[in-house]
Amino acid sequence: MSSSSDRPDFVPEYNKPDAPGLHMNFDNTVSLYHIVRPDDDFETAAQDVFALLKEAQAEFPDWPRVLYLDIQGHARDDERLEEDMVELQQEFLLAAMGKFFTALALPLVSVVNPDDQVNDLPDELVLQPPDAELPKETAWPKE
Repeated sequence: MSSSSDRPDFVPEYNKPDAPGLHMNFDNTVSLYHIVRPDDDFETAAQDVFALLKEAQAEFPDWPRVLYLDIQGHARDDERLEEDMVELQQEFLLAAMGKFFTALALPLVSVVNPDDQVNDLPDELVLQPPDAELPKETAWPKE
């Protein structure tokens, strides 16, 4: 069991909006709700979520953000999510982008960021193949 010092100071109410987009909440959080459509691939979904994140930061600078994600039509025959949609959640949203949110409610898991939300967003999202060498001139964050 975690002590109160192990938990974040702020835990948002989980109230998924009725429609995709940005929604200001009564608790001064911003809900970002995105639905990955059946014809969306990993890159499309990632760019769409990033665009929504940029929009949220522009409209509600530094407000606590909660991402709600639904995925439609990406189930395998055994009803489990396709591998690229698992990777979208685990590797992209949780591991890479999680720091830009206060909380995330994903099909695989709902989590609260144990650290302060980072509000210094990169200008653009550049996706590369997993084993590609990272370009030094566009590396982020810049030191």
